Formats: sequence, structure tokens, C-alpha cells
Amino acid sequence: MGAATILTPLLVVLQTRAVLQHGLFKMQLGGWAAPLGIQLQADGISTAMLGISALVFTVVTLYAWIYFRGHESVSYFWTLWMFLWAALNALFLSADLFNLYVTLELLGISAVALVALPQKQAALSAAMRYLLVSLSGSLSYLMGVALLYAASGTLSLDLLSGALEASPATSAAFAMMAAGLIMKSALFPLHFWLPPAHANAPAPVSAVLSALVVKASFYVLLRLWLTVFHSLISPFSVELLGIMAAAAVLWGSVQALTADRLKMMVAYSTVAQIGYLFLIFPLSRLTQGSQAALQGGLYLVFSHACAKAAVFLTAGTVIHVFGHDRIARLDGIVRQMPVSMFAFGLAGTSLIGLPPSGGFIAKWLYLNAALTNGQWWWCVLILGGGLLSGAYIFRFFSISFANKEGYTPERPAPIVLEWTALGLALCAIALGFVAPAVKRLLGVGGLF
Repeated sequence: MGAATILTPLLVVLQTRAVLQHGLFKMQLGGWAAPLGIQLQADGISTAMLGISALVFTVVTLYAWIYFRGHESVSYFWTLWMFLWAALNALFLSADLFNLYVTLELLGISAVALVALPQKQAALSAAMRYLLVSLSGSLSYLMGVALLYAASGTLSLDLLSGALEASPATSAAFAMMAAGLIMKSALFPLHFWLPPAHANAPAPVSAVLSALVVKASFYVLLRLWLTVFHSLISPFSVELLGIMAAAAVLWGSVQALTADRLKMMVAYSTVAQIGYLFLIFPLSRLTQGSQAALQGGLYLVFSHACAKAAVFLTAGTVIHVFGHDRIARLDGIVRQMPVSMFAFGLAGTSLIGLPPSGGFIAKWLYLNAALTNGQWWWCVLILGGGLLSGAYIFRFFSISFANKEGYTPERPAPIVLEWTALGLALCAIALGFVAPAVKRLLGVGGLF
């Protein structure tokens, strides 16, 4: 486990360097070319996704090493943990539809098992709901893949790109594949499984589920949107995704504002942030500003991954120290946990979209795309969602900084738990300063 945790980020760094120097990489497994063989592909987007995954997994692994020390389920955790990481890496490198399905299934199975790890009623119930939704989404995606294979005779993304013609079969395939991926991404109103799953999972699991796992199906949908189905997208599907995204931003933010548990607040915040991610589809279909929208959406993936992992780790540390996460009973905790509250504040800055964070860069690109085309209503949504984000972030801060003696902690906060959360929060801020380098990486491969 330790060797994999060290070697994987190192290999990702080497791959990033190679992609920047030499461009797109492709590999035929077993020497079999498409359409018979399995193809792996590393371009700028997939490499960036591998990089943010390596960063988050490495830091959260250090957190989990202390968090699960002495826990009776620790051996199961590490097996499932590395399985989840491997499935995620394989998904980002896959370049055919069936291999994407396999990796989505592996990802879902390991994620469900990790949610059920506490073996408490709430966690088991949430895991079962997550399992049923994951299987339903996978089945819908697989049915679409079968239809597409019957219509085209190939599952290779390269061979499908630009080769599909509009027909009832291809339209039905796109609808089923998109529906399955949207369900797995927990976009409103198909988000019902996410809050209980993320709120009742162990803190390291919650962090990775929110930061990376829900992004995997979003990544698959985006790649299919840009490569396979880009010529078949109808205005109705774009408008529908925009409406669902707007509803997710508003509904998730309101629910986060009224949540009584810290982890539930952060989980509903994820519902809202997923809505922001899906704004990439209506904004990128505009006549101008599409590149800014695509860059903004992907930058939001990276900044949200760091920020949301940081706030979930902070919530886990609060539970470790005080034995609960009831917001009303956390008044004055800044005195006992100043480092954790500082981490929460930095991560909250990125979630709100304040400068100089990565979240600010992402929303600024979104705003530019919307304003370029005169679609001011998206600007209202983005800014209004930011205000709602600030409302629930500051609601928790107003309680944690209350002028009271505070509650006596059950145990001291381990240094590793506090500083790993702070490290990820600092990464969310640092992303605001490295935008040109990230933009250059995302451009490799010519997707936009």
C-alpha cells in the first residue's frame, strides 16, 4: 500500500511531463488495434484528472492512516481503497465504451463497499441505496453501448468520433448512456442517494467520493459529449441539462443552509457544486465562449476536488474530537481546533468562488462565456449560487466562532488529521495561481 501511494503520484508526474513534451499518447493492449483491442489514451484532460486524483488520494491516504489506526475494519479498508484508486485511474485512461463501463462498475462496487464500512444501520441503508442507483445507471449506460455497437460496429472512441449519423438508434443510445451517467453523477433530481451516502461514510471515504468518484461519470459524459455525440446534440438536451444544473445549484445550496449536521451540510453542498459542473454543457454549446466554458468546467473539477476533500476531512476531524457533528453543538470550537477551522475557511473560499482561489478562476471563466453570448441569466445563477454558498459556510463559522466557552473535546485533534485538510485547502487556493500551466495541459489532445 505504501509503495503504491508513493509510486502512483510519481508516475503521474512523469506522464504529465511526457504529455506536455510529446502530446497525445495511445497504447494498444496486447498489440490488438481497435475495434478488436482495448485502447488506452492519455491526453491533456485525462492526465489532469489523473493528477488531481493522485494529489487527493495521496493526502487522504495519509489522513486515513491515522483515522483508521486500530479500527477493526482497517484491512478491508485498505484493500477497497487501492481498488477504488486503480479503477479511477483506469477509467481516465480508457478509450473505448465497454472498458469505460467495466471501470465504472469496478468504481461503483468499491465505493459502495467503502460506504458500508462502518456497518451501522444508516451507513448500510445509504450503501444499499447507492448500490441500486449505481447498478441502474450502469445498466442504462450498457444498454446504450449495445445500441451504439449495433448501429456502428465499434466501441472505440476514436472510430466513433465524427462517424455517427443521426438515427433513432443513435439518439436512443445517447439518451440511455447520458441518463445512466447523470444518475451516477447525482445531478438533481437524481441526487437522492448522494447526501446519505456521503454523510454516513467514514470521513476519508466521503472526501474521495465527493472529490473524485462522482466526477468520474461526469468525465465520461463530457468526453462522449465532446468526441462521440457532439454532432447529434439537440437544443432540447442542452436546455434540459441547463435547467437540471440550475435546480441543483439552488436546491443543494438551500438544503445545505438548513442542514443540522456538518457532514450533511457538506454533502448537500456537493449536490450544488455538481450543478455548477453541468453548466459546462449549455455554456459550451454557445456560439462564442465555448472554450472558456470548457476550461471553466474542468477547472471547477480540480478546485472542487481539493476544496471538498478538505471540508470533509475537517468534518471528520470534528467528529473524531467531539464525537458528533451537530452544528448547533459546535459553538466556540475554533478555540480547540484553529487549524481545522482555518482549513475549512480556505476551502470555503474556493467553494464560494472568491479570489484568489481555483474556484474563482472557474466561475470567472463561466461568467466570461455567458457574458460573451449575452446570456445574463447564467451569470445571475452563478453569482446567486455563490452567495448561497457563502451563506451556509458563514453560518457554520458564526457558530464555531461564537463567544462561548465551547464544549469539552473527547480527545485531542491529531496533528496529521488537521494538517492534511489544511494542505488540500491550500491546494484549492494555489490552483488560482497556476491557471496558465493547467490551461496548457488541458489543450493537449485537441478536444477544444
